[in-house]
Amino acid sequence: MAIEEIKDTDYAVQYDSETTTVNFSGLLSLGGATEYAPINDLLNKIINEEPEQMTLDLKKLEFLNSSGISMLSKFVLGLRKKKSTQLVILGSAEMPWQGKSLKNLQKFLPSLKLEIN
Repeated sequence: MAIEEIKDTDYAVQYDSETTTVNFSGLLSLGGATEYAPINDLLNKIINEEPEQMTLDLKKLEFLNSSGISMLSKFVLGLRKKKSTQLVILGSAEMPWQGKSLKNLQKFLPSLKLEIN
């Protein structure tokens, strides 16, 4: 199983290429687009391979600041041009920020499958 990882003391972002799933965990509170660039680059690298489906698993992501939400929003907006990939976002009802923030992503990409449990 090939796993690519970006992590620091507060968070981890792991990509499993076998399932085309990106798992986010911890507290992600980086300082703007420049600091989010490695994560954004990873997401774009995956989508450029045009997988049939790509999953972002945010169930263990306790916090995502406004810069992170902005990065995710721009990524989702960019997917409008990539009609070949189904984006699935998994969230947790136990993380208060996810309900509202993740539902807003569906406005950018109506085909997005959002599962909040």
